[in-house]
Amino acid sequence: MLRAGLFAGALLVATTGAAAVSPLAFSQDTQGTTPEAGAAKVAIGQKRLNVRAGSRALVTGTIKPGRVTAALQIKRGGRWITLDRDRASASGRYVLRHRMKSPMSVAARVLVRGGTTGSRSLGRLNVFRYANASWYGPGFFGQKTGCGGRLGYSQLGVAHKTLPCGTKVTLRHRGRTLRVPVMDRGPYVGSREYDLTAATARRLGFRGHGSILSTR
Repeated sequence: MLRAGLFAGALLVATTGAAAVSPLAFSQDTQGTTPEAGAAKVAIGQKRLNVRAGSRALVTGTIKPGRVTAALQIKRGGRWITLDRDRASASGRYVLRHRMKSPMSVAARVLVRGGTTGSRSLGRLNVFRYANASWYGPGFFGQKTGCGGRLGYSQLGVAHKTLPCGTKVTLRHRGRTLRVPVMDRGPYVGSREYDLTAATARRLGFRGHGSILSTR
């Protein structure tokens, strides 16, 4: 009976042996994956996630245990997409970088696969371009906006000529970053693309009119 049991076990292994992990596995949404030997501990050291189009996003840190593979991923269209991957050293250090070509604002994470699995949220990866902007408010408070409702003193948002109402736009100015919705139509002056509400302009330290960084 013992010999028969060993033979059956060997046959089971031979017919269901573990398949090699496809490189495309990192491109899939792996939420809910059960760690093989306990969750990896992912530490974030340096990160550069507010970048201009054409520049590199960067994330460094350590993973315990080491010698596993880390991937920098963003979520687009409901799926996690891998931008870069790196095999962590024995000490667990990893470096992930990717040149971002187009403006966007997306959720980002570090995913770990290997002897252990795990992930660490990075918040949002923002890729900016320059846009011409102005701001408005005084003289318009209480009036109806192009997207419905009325403009208030403390209302955060922007006016844009074509973006759908409610579209979220991430803006950056003087080192400050703010994510706001499109809530009005305009501006209709020159080549300006955005009209910031007075509250948005205050939060960003934006005055008059000029260039601002936008993810749209």
